[in-house]
Amino acid sequence: MNRGVRHIAFAALLFAAACQTAFARPQPTPDAPPSEYRPLARHDMILAGATILDGAGGKTVGDILIRDGKIAAVGEIRDQRNAVRIDASGRWITPGLIDIHTHYGTFLLPQTAAELENSDVTETSSFNVADTWIEHAVRPADPAFSRALASGVTTLQILPGSSVLIGGRSVVVHPIPAVTLAQMRFPGAPQGLKMACGSNSVNDSSFPTSRQGQIAGIRRAFHEARHRMEEDDEDEHEDRDGRGHGRWDPRNATLIGAIRGELPVHLHCYRAEDIANWISALKEFGVRIAAVHHAAEAYKIAPLLAEEGVCAAVWPDWWGFKREAEDAIPENAAFVDAAGGCAIMHSDIPVVGGLLNLDAARAAAAGRRAGLDIPPKRAIRWITSNAARALGLGDRIGTIATGMNADLVIWSGDPFSIYSKPDQVIIDGAIAFDRSDPSRQPVPDFELGRPQREGIR
Repeated sequence: MNRGVRHIAFAALLFAAACQTAFARPQPTPDAPPSEYRPLARHDMILAGATILDGAGGKTVGDILIRDGKIAAVGEIRDQRNAVRIDASGRWITPGLIDIHTHYGTFLLPQTAAELENSDVTETSSFNVADTWIEHAVRPADPAFSRALASGVTTLQILPGSSVLIGGRSVVVHPIPAVTLAQMRFPGAPQGLKMACGSNSVNDSSFPTSRQGQIAGIRRAFHEARHRMEEDDEDEHEDRDGRGHGRWDPRNATLIGAIRGELPVHLHCYRAEDIANWISALKEFGVRIAAVHHAAEAYKIAPLLAEEGVCAAVWPDWWGFKREAEDAIPENAAFVDAAGGCAIMHSDIPVVGGLLNLDAARAAAAGRRAGLDIPPKRAIRWITSNAARALGLGDRIGTIATGMNADLVIWSGDPFSIYSKPDQVIIDGAIAFDRSDPSRQPVPDFELGRPQREGIR
């Protein structure tokens, strides 16, 4: 049996898998910092006559009305009072793209050897650094943010690295010009908890030195956190995060947030058996994984991921660049999707962050070659609504529907064509990027340079 026929047969089996389970939206933990984000200057708009991929599986031609930063109506808009009309006929509109896995502001562009060596992406003093928050290391002037915005990304998650088991808290931001991270923070978005399995977090000189040691380590950490949580729940004088009587421990506070479902867990993991082992181990403590990242062998356990409601954030290829990726296949995302699961494309490195739409196109093409029907209205979910779901923001972004945040991309053509580009990128009803207007093309501080004076070279 040749490779293509094998994949078609395997995909047919996956269609019989159980549908993905629903889950409640995580809420920010009691110690989560407030956002200082303010939308850019905006006005009500009508985007008229576009081909609309709504991120929920629909494709129509029509209008979108934006009022007060929200989507007010979709279809044929009759009430056009006080709204600026933008002719989008012949163009396509999608929800703003969402990149669930970045290290922006920590692995700064340009990625020189010195930058990589001195990066703040991970605190490596212990296998458990759950008390660290990546936002305290982010430099908003990183040019990667402006590149992502120009490519249609309106929301992204910044994660700690993967060289320790429990890497600390993530942060969700809009890629807009800012001096401090608080000015980029997505209002009300839960932080996440980054964890990592496999070779990245195995240490030759200290614990853990093996995969079985990794499972022992997370069980030990969550057992302690659950014990502390139970003690706190029994003490009516203590706050919810365990600060009472001087016993508060920031590491346990983060793990307790994961146990309570307030912090979505994002797991770096490649191999199928590793992913299954971590799902099982974390379930002992009531911890659900929101998304497993990289997940090169997700296709092998696609029914399990669908049943557990675990998203798979993957690349369209990247076969064999490390031993854990030696069984990667380009049909990975398509097979997860075919099983009723939640497939997501992600970047991990800035160079890929501007290509999410094309990565989704390549992954969908691989699925079609394997015999699956994956039209644009289905594939767009891999970079919009599915990612929103994994971040706990599916009720606010990721789809084009009445009441949702007006985070949108107006494309010059089919967003899955290499010839198409974002014409305008809209965040909360404001045009954050306009390809035809240099004044709406943000330039990071690193690229401003110094003004030249006459006679100075």
